[in-house]
Amino acid sequence: MSSVETSVQTAEALYAEVSEGYSRAVRVGELLERVAELAPGRVPDAEALAAERERKLPDKQGVEVAQGVFLSDVLSHPRAGAHLVWSMLRPTQGALDRLDRYVQDGELDLGFVHLRREGRVAHLEIRNQRHLNAEDDLTLEMTEVAVDVALLDPTTDVGVIRGSLVDHGKYAGTRVFSAGINLTRLYLGNIPYRFFVDRDMGYVNKLMRGLSSPGFRADGVESATTEMPWIAAVETFAIGGGCQLLHPMDHVIAERGALLSLPARKEGIIPGASNMRLPRSVGDRLARQAILSGLEFRAGTPHGDLLVDETVEPGAIDEAVVARAAALVDSGLINAVANRRAIRAGTEPLELFRRYMALYAHEAAQLYLSPALVANLERHWKAHERRI
Repeated sequence: MSSVETSVQTAEALYAEVSEGYSRAVRVGELLERVAELAPGRVPDAEALAAERERKLPDKQGVEVAQGVFLSDVLSHPRAGAHLVWSMLRPTQGALDRLDRYVQDGELDLGFVHLRREGRVAHLEIRNQRHLNAEDDLTLEMTEVAVDVALLDPTTDVGVIRGSLVDHGKYAGTRVFSAGINLTRLYLGNIPYRFFVDRDMGYVNKLMRGLSSPGFRADGVESATTEMPWIAAVETFAIGGGCQLLHPMDHVIAERGALLSLPARKEGIIPGASNMRLPRSVGDRLARQAILSGLEFRAGTPHGDLLVDETVEPGAIDEAVVARAAALVDSGLINAVANRRAIRAGTEPLELFRRYMALYAHEAAQLYLSPALVANLERHWKAHERRI
């Protein structure tokens, strides 16, 4: 048996122990914490992680690389990896704790995220205004809670994601969808490696697949999911992680001229699951140009409209969202969910996602701590000159 096969097998054994023989869901955070206790040295312990968190990105010692290697080993094992994917699709405790209040009030203020229900439509608004609705370690948990609550609400048939009005610089008083990852907090060392895996196996994959059923199915068949169609309303720009969110959407409405981009080349990271999902929308050549060479898309242009279902003039998004949501509600939730599952079966089955994430977990860890990422952030973002 090769060293790689041995590493995967020992990772599976540890995963089986933590999950009590695959009998319960285990999130990435709990898994890494328990493995640090069960197999000292395999992944960093809490003390090592706390010390690393105090360091800026250029000064980190690289202890989190071991987390990426271990998670890649788990995801490389068909059964353990599938179980971890299923686990990360279960609703969070934070959502379960807030569900009754939301069902009763129809509104949930989660700080960086706001959720409200209008009729049978859930409106999820990103509210990190100071950082142009960027994502970071402060926003991730509540974003997933909001997605979970919207999916669990029995009176909701359609979800809408939109950026709030911002109060920053030249964009003050306008809506922006998302500026992607908060590069300032990344450079300052506030965003841990685990953020990337938690995000794409958590709420982003829930937008794609919904919530998994209580019972794990080792055969990988997606059934009994709790899901609904999602609409994205894009104003001004959807950059990086914001653009990544468009891939799992069932309908994207954008104002004419809105910028849609994946600045992976300038950032030095893998843009989530876009390497797998973007080619389905724009084709292989344009996807390579976007990810490797920085090609940008604009809504209302031939290339940009490959990412957009509906382009409207500035100021017309509200009306377009209402009309599209009403059309989806009228078509019936059962019909929409069945068709979502059928589309995924042909384009991105769970097995494909598992194998992609096995690679992503490993490569993202290497890039997260690479000198090239630091150099890119300093060259293109002037991150060393910025303050939170």
